[in-house]
Parts: sequence; structure tokens; C-alpha cells
Amino acid sequence: MSERLLAVDLGDRRTGIAAGDTVSGTVVPLTVLAMDRNDALLDAVAAIVREHGPDAVILGLPLNMDGAEGPRAKLTRDFGEALAEATGIQVHMHDERLTSFEAEQRMRGTSRRAKKEHADAVAACVLLESWLTGR
Repeated sequence: MSERLLAVDLGDRRTGIAAGDTVSGTVVPLTVLAMDRNDALLDAVAAIVREHGPDAVILGLPLNMDGAEGPRAKLTRDFGEALAEATGIQVHMHDERLTSFEAEQRMRGTSRRAKKEHADAVAACVLLESWLTGR
């Protein structure tokens, strides 16, 4: 059975969103929300969830390099709980270490402007690909 998924690479100023599914394993970048992490961001992500109707959301969990959770992980968990409550959709946390680095590597040779506009959505793709591979 195919599951449609959305991945969210939550940032302080930019949040990347990607979509994919469990059957084809295809992952595509959707958008970058250029806004601070606040209630408006929660509303914007919830609207994207409602628009795309995924079966689940994969939310990048920012762990320290030693695997420990710091204050940013708590903020992300709080956001995930609020998103699940707002949408009724299950939110899975997934280690996002090095997703931004991998996104930068994939975008080598891309203009600075394009990197700034799309890197977070590409990082969300990396996150979702990692989650799909780990299943």
C-alpha cells in the first residue's frame, strides 16, 4: 500500500517542504517558506498538509553530532506535536543531521540565488529519501 508523504526541514527563517511516496520512492521538492518559526509558519505548513493530503509528515529532528537532543530538538518536537494536532496527520521525527550539507553538495554549480531559494526544499528531499531508505 502506497503512502503519500510530506517532509519538512524546519528552519528559523526558511522551511523546506518536499513530497514523496513509499511505492515509487520518488521525492520532489515542493516549496520553501521564507518566514520565521512562529504560529504563522505552523498555519502555512498545516495549509500545505491539507492541500497535498499526505498520509504522514516526516519532520527533520535536529540532533547534535553525538546524537543527543538539544534545545532545537525540543522546539522541533513541540512544532511536530502542534502540527499533528492542527492537521490530524501523524508526524514522524527523523534525524536531519547533514541534510543541509548534502543539499549543498547536490546544488554545486547552482547560482547563489537559486541555492538560497531552493536549498531548504532540497534538504527536505534528502530528509525524506533518508527516511524512506531507513524503513
